[in-house]
Amino acid sequence: MGNQFLLEGKTILVTGASSGIGRGVAVECAKMGAKLVINGRNQERLAQTLAMLEGDGHIVLAADLTDHHSVEAMVEHLPQLDGVSHNAGVTSIGMIKFMKENDWYDLSQTNVFSAIWLTRCLVARKKLNRPSSVVFTSSISGNDSVRHGEALYAATKSALSGFAKAAALDLAPQGIRVNCVHPGMIMTELFQSAQDTLTQDIDELKKLFPLKRFGAPEDVANGIIYLLSDASSWVTGTELKIDGGYTLV
Repeated sequence: MGNQFLLEGKTILVTGASSGIGRGVAVECAKMGAKLVINGRNQERLAQTLAMLEGDGHIVLAADLTDHHSVEAMVEHLPQLDGVSHNAGVTSIGMIKFMKENDWYDLSQTNVFSAIWLTRCLVARKKLNRPSSVVFTSSISGNDSVRHGEALYAATKSALSGFAKAAALDLAPQGIRVNCVHPGMIMTELFQSAQDTLTQDIDELKKLFPLKRFGAPEDVANGIIYLLSDASSWVTGTELKIDGGYTLV
């Protein structure tokens, strides 16, 4: 049967591929032999991601996933897909009493509705092969734990995980698996750029993780690759925590 963890012969759409976890997923999937379709809003950063990918035949499709018309146009140009890794998302920190209506709308558009509409369009246009695999990047926030100021963010990530479970049930008859990963604190570019303001707390923060380190995008990518691969062919509707043991303590 060969190595079922490899992605050779598979075409994978990776959203949010211009940075962070999405870029890490794209890079690692290419190493495993996949042909990538990478999506994000920033054409220049997508070009940087493309330059990092092993192999050839990869495709760049820039589109704003919060715009339904842009999503529909992108889906029309997609090849047939064996997998989707949806990583497009933003964070937000703020106490409840300071919330504004637009805060919820903007965050939901990116973290929840973009994933729902993209999935709907892929299914409606029959762009997902049978079998295929869809993996959403959610978070431990709201699903497994929560910190001060994360009310809106936690709500959106919980909503995304709930949608994934329902989608797994709806799409199972078509051979389409749907799963979620729940990352903890990941050392993305955004986190690294903020380290100067957190220097005094970094060592203390690491102590909250039983494995004594923050995660890297590659840590999340490896979990997503498993869920995209044939090695997980009997796995759907599951939530994989990738948090260095944070939610154990």
